[in-house]
Amino acid sequence: MTPPPTLAEVRAEAFRRLAHGVADRRSAFHTPALATLGPDGAPAIRTLVLRGFDPGTRTLALHTDRRSGKWAELAAEPRAALHAYDAAAQVQLRLSGRAALHAGDAVAAAAWAGSGPGSRLSYGIAPAPGTPVPEPPPAPREAEGGGEAHFAVILLRFDRMEWLHLHHAGHRRARFHWRPEGLEETWLVP
Repeated sequence: MTPPPTLAEVRAEAFRRLAHGVADRRSAFHTPALATLGPDGAPAIRTLVLRGFDPGTRTLALHTDRRSGKWAELAAEPRAALHAYDAAAQVQLRLSGRAALHAGDAVAAAAWAGSGPGSRLSYGIAPAPGTPVPEPPPAPREAEGGGEAHFAVILLRFDRMEWLHLHHAGHRRARFHWRPEGLEETWLVP
């Protein structure tokens, strides 16, 4: 694949890859890494499944357990970054913005209703994610009570996006920054 020649085409390609990451579980963009700030101010990063993307609002949907560390981190500091990399295409996206948290509301209820039985299993586990245990717990076989009570949605609305394409004919890098006064876009030196 040759790099898109214009900034508008780069933006469209990045949005296409995000949408494809939602629809195709084999896409490299299906499991991006989300970075938050921990309680000590240090960065914390983990892989999540990309569950939705609205290009009109630049909003990504990710599911989580509201008992998790990332939930507490985002509740304390909603700024977050997301990184996705497709090694085969040699395309990287870095997105940053603010997260809105949804639990026990219409957004969470709709996402829960759209989740498959296998996805729901992890939200009913006890004790909470990240709790130290003496040995690995068994895999849940059926949703225990309380799964929906722990289920939550992170909606990350990004206002910055950096795109990097590594290519033998020359790398290309671009930055997009959505400001109140409009979109600022530019090429960057890779």
